[in-house]
Parts: sequence; C-alpha cells; structure tokens
Amino acid sequence: QVQLVESGGGLVQPGGSLRLSCAASGSIFSVNAMGWYRQAPGKQREWVATITSGGSANYADSVKGRFTISRDNAKNTVYLQMNSLKPEDTAVYYCYARLQPKSSDYTRQYWGQGTQVTVSS
Repeated sequence: QVQLVESGGGLVQPGGSLRLSCAASGSIFSVNAMGWYRQAPGKQREWVATITSGGSANYADSVKGRFTISRDNAKNTVYLQMNSLKPEDTAVYYCYARLQPKSSDYTRQYWGQGTQVTVSS
C-alpha cells in the first residue's frame, strides 16, 4: 500500500518562510512527477509546482520567484521551500506523486492528506 505523508505546515508572519515535505512510502516500483497543489477557503484547488524525476521544475505564476520545489529521489520525497510568504498563500497544501506501485503495471496519481499553511500577522 502506498501513502504520501506531508509535514511542515504552520502559522507564519507575512514575509516569512516555511518548508513543506512529502514522503511517498510503501511498495513502490517507480516515481515520476511530484508536486504540490493548494486550496484556500472557498476556492478551487490550484496547482502550485511540479518537478519531474529528472529535476525539471515548473511553477504557477503566483509563486514563481518565491517558492522552490526540490526532491530527493532516494527518499521518494518532495519539498516545497516557501519564501516571502503572503496572506494570499494561506491554504491547505496537498502534495501528489505520479507513481507505479509494485503491485501494478500502471502509473497513477496519489495524494497526501494536506497540511495547513496560514500566513498572518
């Protein structure tokens, strides 16, 4: 059974920083892209960033230049370094991974449980 476990959320003042982590565990054959989405109260879930297994990263315009996504392939872990945080970054952040379990011939997308990030003075 595969699961994604997130950590690192919390309360931070505007202009501050947080680092989110998300580790995929279980019986995994391979991991392709990993990334993050977020969902603010009353809004739809929006894409934040993606990183490929080769390390290529893409970002939503709203976070470009402030957030950095990275990964440790040996640990099947993706990180999101968030700097210069703004109140509008307040949301539940969800990680995802497109991976192939050992029990399957197919790749599918798995989700973390979500971690709250609150930016407020």
